[in-house]
Amino acid sequence: MKTIVRRPVDAGRLSNLSSQHPLLARIFAARKINSDTELELGLAGLWPFQKLKGIDQAVKLLHDAMLQQQQILIIGDFDADGATSCVLAVRLLRAMGASAVDYLVPNRFEYGYGLTPEIVKVAQLKKPDLIITVDNGISSIEGVALARKLGIRVLVTDHHLAGEQLPDADAIINPNQPGCEFPSKCTAGVGVAFYLFIALRAQLRKAGWFESKEIPEPNLADYLDVVALGTVADLVALDHNNRILVHQGLQRIRSGRALPGISALLKISGRTQSEIVASDLGFALGPRLNAAGRLDDMSLGIECLLTDDDQLAMEMALQLDTLNQSRKEIESDMKQSALSSLSEIQVSSEQVGLCLYDKEWHQGVIGILASRIKEQYHRPVVAFADAEKGVIKGSARSIKGFHVRDALDALAKRHPEILKKFGGHAMAAGLSIERKHLEAFTQAFNLLAREWLDEADLEAQVLTDGALESSYFTLDIARLLRDAGPWGQQFPEPQFEGVFQVLQQRLVGEKHLKLSLAADQNSSPLDAIAFFVDLEHWPNSTSQVRVVYRLDINEYRGEKSLQLIIEHLEPC
Repeated sequence: MKTIVRRPVDAGRLSNLSSQHPLLARIFAARKINSDTELELGLAGLWPFQKLKGIDQAVKLLHDAMLQQQQILIIGDFDADGATSCVLAVRLLRAMGASAVDYLVPNRFEYGYGLTPEIVKVAQLKKPDLIITVDNGISSIEGVALARKLGIRVLVTDHHLAGEQLPDADAIINPNQPGCEFPSKCTAGVGVAFYLFIALRAQLRKAGWFESKEIPEPNLADYLDVVALGTVADLVALDHNNRILVHQGLQRIRSGRALPGISALLKISGRTQSEIVASDLGFALGPRLNAAGRLDDMSLGIECLLTDDDQLAMEMALQLDTLNQSRKEIESDMKQSALSSLSEIQVSSEQVGLCLYDKEWHQGVIGILASRIKEQYHRPVVAFADAEKGVIKGSARSIKGFHVRDALDALAKRHPEILKKFGGHAMAAGLSIERKHLEAFTQAFNLLAREWLDEADLEAQVLTDGALESSYFTLDIARLLRDAGPWGQQFPEPQFEGVFQVLQQRLVGEKHLKLSLAADQNSSPLDAIAFFVDLEHWPNSTSQVRVVYRLDINEYRGEKSLQLIIEHLEPC
């Protein structure tokens, strides 16, 4: 059972937002917005690139490589943030006149994550003078060392948390490296790369590069559709800086100026391009891009975003969509297997950190599986799948109060023989262990979770913005809320709570519950839908429900109407 909790609203913040619509003022105050200034989303509000530690060395490295017409190789990652970072780097370097730019993305199943020594050996075949990592590299100690030994210079751009040792790269840009004063610590990998090119363009402009090469100076705002996609898909917190990047990218997409690949992905996912919101990037485009890296090769997703040919972009988008359908089927089977094993052991108060493994599970889908199990049981979860001989790879997902990357670090210090390697964030991490250490890891992980979390932490909460007065059930209010975004991680889309009379309920699409609700006897019926309901409990004969919901605009045959999207549903 989940507890419904209303977000607190600070009276001081509320008074500072008096110029806003009363409903928006309440919502923004609950998200710790202190003034109207924090709601301004123009590019002038971005933090300056000069605050990034290592930016001067990085720019000099790149500028020298361009002056000497050297081979530049981008090393990406196999998720949506890594793919968009790679696309951004390739497109901008080419637009800025770099003579030879190529990319390489490690195959998840052959090489694993980051600039490993194995991928450096593959990269060497392309004879690069400079390697630029995007969305990886901060933990690639051995890979960077080998590249340097081979005479290849290395520029690391990353946003993951740094370990005790940093790679001996020629330059490092990472807002989370020690000593970096850049305020937006939650910048995605693609955002870090974007800042590199803001700084590079400033240097090239100062040096008269564009005039000497007789090429137009690129407008970096033209690339914000890619930045927005990677930022939202990577589930980083939408602080003010990230909201600016995402808002500006959405504006570009809505105006019809998106990359052909982004437009194609929107079309096959049934989204109206002129009205997309941030969640469309996260729930429609992100999974289709990620499917390439999970099941096949992320190069397909990168090429979809690199092409300027509309027809080719659509062909590749269709391939990505097919891969995503396959991913859903694999995920469904794995989830049933995981739930079956958990029901057998009956999760109890003694089992706080959950570890799952099945030799049949797909390595590319364990991250999603861990997320699904975490959502269901509200506990930290690590899902494992077989990797190379004798080794299993794990994907961890966590809950508030349990910094999973720090937990793995603590576990490694207690049991140095268990973890082969690990890395990640507060809420998500990846790791590798030998199969023979699974039981020991399971016990150690559970012990840490029991030490760090109490009963209150294990109680799932549904946060709301309170009740919504009946006069606000309008299309105009739904548009007001939509346009007040972008909404996302740590700046969540408004959702409200209330008790409603049930006028009708029926299943649609086999798993979704369509309802007609009334706030009181005198109010007009409201359309509502709850996705993926528990078919053992719904539909039923209840006449009154308590729901947590979002206001949405439903479009059907050209007609727009108000719809409640139900996030939590329980009979009264």
